Amino acid sequence: MRRQFSPVGLSVCGAVLAMATVLAQTPGPLPPVAGQMAVTAVTGSEALRPAEASVAINPTNPLHVIATLIQSNQPGRQPRSSNWGYVSTDGGRTWVGTPAANPGGRVQGDDVVAFGRDGTAFHSYIAFDGIRVERPDVASSGIFVRRSRDGVEWQAPVAVIDHVNTAMPFEDKPWLVVDRAAASPHRGQVYVAWTRFDVYGSNDPTHRTHIWFARSKDGGQTFQPPFRISDESGDALDGDNTVEGAVPAVGPNGEVYVVWAGPKGLVLDRSDDGGWTFGADRIITPLTGGWDIPLPGLERHNGMPVTAVDLSSGPHRGSLYVNFIDQRNGDTDVFVLASRDGGRTWDAPVRVNDDPKGADQMFTWMAVDPADGSLNVIFHDRRGQKGTLTGVTLARSIDGGRTFMNHRVPVDPFDCCAASSFVGDYNGIDIQGGRLVAVFPVIREGTQRIMALSARFRPGSQALLP
Repeated sequence: MRRQFSPVGLSVCGAVLAMATVLAQTPGPLPPVAGQMAVTAVTGSEALRPAEASVAINPTNPLHVIATLIQSNQPGRQPRSSNWGYVSTDGGRTWVGTPAANPGGRVQGDDVVAFGRDGTAFHSYIAFDGIRVERPDVASSGIFVRRSRDGVEWQAPVAVIDHVNTAMPFEDKPWLVVDRAAASPHRGQVYVAWTRFDVYGSNDPTHRTHIWFARSKDGGQTFQPPFRISDESGDALDGDNTVEGAVPAVGPNGEVYVVWAGPKGLVLDRSDDGGWTFGADRIITPLTGGWDIPLPGLERHNGMPVTAVDLSSGPHRGSLYVNFIDQRNGDTDVFVLASRDGGRTWDAPVRVNDDPKGADQMFTWMAVDPADGSLNVIFHDRRGQKGTLTGVTLARSIDGGRTFMNHRVPVDPFDCCAASSFVGDYNGIDIQGGRLVAVFPVIREGTQRIMALSARFRPGSQALLP
């Protein structure tokens, strides 16, 4: 089933909020910026508790955008939570939605979408059943990747790993990247990194978590057998002492980076042979307060690290960035950590949100424009709000992550407690040649929706274009 969702006729949460001067009347540290932003609904009335949205822009056609997300089941639909795909052909202004196939009726989630250099889209996700049940009637746990040229019709999913008739171990929170570096000898390879739980949620100290990795050398048609890359394990409680949040990224020469959170902080591993072998783990920064960060009004929240590399031809080409949240300032802030030498040394973390201390920021995600190397970070933001009221902020850096300008996203603040308090573990953002699309949840009139921000920046500047 496909449905067309456009701004026409929707309530304020789905209206296009185009502004000639988006921030001209915004008080506080967010400066006025001339130009235009638009926010439109991705999900419509068919979506129930949509969350964990990911978005990607086609490098061969920046108007072609795909978003994926998880939504809970409704009567008459698939028997469990299901993946949904949404496609835009106008740069994120309007969207067409279609449910994805769910072979076996498993619970699905942790959606990720990414494009290859040739415009092929890849969608990875988990599919499982029977976790946290002592004697389940049905049990399984796996990670799958499917491919598409248009985001509407998808090829049959390919198993990265699949455990049939058992929920142990549990494969969780995979992230996918495609090698798009022009000079890479491994260009076109697909990489997936994730957390393996011996037993999900177990407090038995013998049950551990590890970071695992797999690669495809044939464009996602098959995956070679996965292997463990973390040198040290974590517990299985899905908290501060769990190793989790592994996001791979690819450098200009095909080097593969994976950063995750663990008991000692953020950990980096690197491969120089196309993901065949990895070196020793390296702690790149401690995490003050851990990465599992409870916040009022939210069922769960974490400071999941996001890794990206500048593939542009600009002055910061090859810079490695990690975007994360922690509480080193006493509240939850967004940070970016940068390395200019492939992860050997790191600059001091830069605080991305520019508000006075005391307000919480959450659910950060980052994208680096391959055209100009700009860093673009989307996050939920409680600056200037009362209680659990929450807004959305976009921050942008054009100097290699050394400074950021914050732009208020034109959505009315919403109360996280007004509906489901589960708004997902992450937001989504991508940018290509200054054309930016971000996806994130908001709550309006007790209903949770996924919204899309679309904007165009003049490359190499903070200027928004009409």
